[in-house]
Amino acid sequence: MITSTSSTDRAARPELVSAAGQAPGRAPGQRPDRISTENAAFLRAELERQPEVRPEVVARARLLAEDPNYPSAEALRHVAEQILGSPDLSESEA
Repeated sequence: MITSTSSTDRAARPELVSAAGQAPGRAPGQRPDRISTENAAFLRAELERQPEVRPEVVARARLLAEDPNYPSAEALRHVAEQILGSPDLSESEA
């Protein structure tokens, strides 16, 4: 026998559901969504401050490549096959 795990106290209340599936309007005084680019100049300057090649990251990559405990090419290939074989959940199945 399969028992229900849904709680009846979580059911939608009819008075909160809008008619004909329409989204409720905005409350008075709410502003529409906006984007602010005031930090863009700061972020661009910080990005330009970063070196194109980071020697400490290259050194870490070399250590990992030499580490026999780092995943082998076969293990990485297997993981890649699993990822490629999985369904793309961002695509709708209409």
